[in-house]
Amino acid sequence: MDRSEMITAIDKHGGLYPIDKMDAHVKNTPHLAVSIFLFHRGKLLLQQRASHKYHSGDLWANTCCSHPRWQESPDNCATRRVFEELGFSAEVKFFGKIKYAADVGQELFENESVFCYVGRLPDKTSVENFNKNEVRAVSWIDLESLRKEVMDKPQRYTKWIRIYVLKHFDLLQQAACQIGEPMLMQQP
Repeated sequence: MDRSEMITAIDKHGGLYPIDKMDAHVKNTPHLAVSIFLFHRGKLLLQQRASHKYHSGDLWANTCCSHPRWQESPDNCATRRVFEELGFSAEVKFFGKIKYAADVGQELFENESVFCYVGRLPDKTSVENFNKNEVRAVSWIDLESLRKEVMDKPQRYTKWIRIYVLKHFDLLQQAACQIGEPMLMQQP
């Protein structure tokens, strides 16, 4: 991973400027991010982050997350990172923006304005050719089961997916429904 990558920071007036990715995380600087949620037959594709990631290694997250490079659009970043991390292309659709800040350990912080995308994977998409420098494993889970898992075992999940699932669950369900994904609901 190129730790000196320039990403897009946000100043107090909403203006954008370039910042080194590590500097943004060390200094708790607000910056742009993308989060992608890919579904198939009512289940969300999760990724377990590679062990050696600079933060949150071995933790489970949504399908793909990243930061737009300086002067890269969030749309292009989302498409690029799905391919770079997971080894396949996917059509994604913007569905909302979430802002959050979290201490992610090792004196690093995420302070993100996140452009969120949803997509549906075709039946024959192979999810086993992921980039092992980025991803340790992948798994499928329905949203209700994910919510229960995040509540019961939060230490297994990244801070941001905990925030998405616990504070923005309805938004995730609506996004999945918008692309025609059937939601698998647990019975009471």
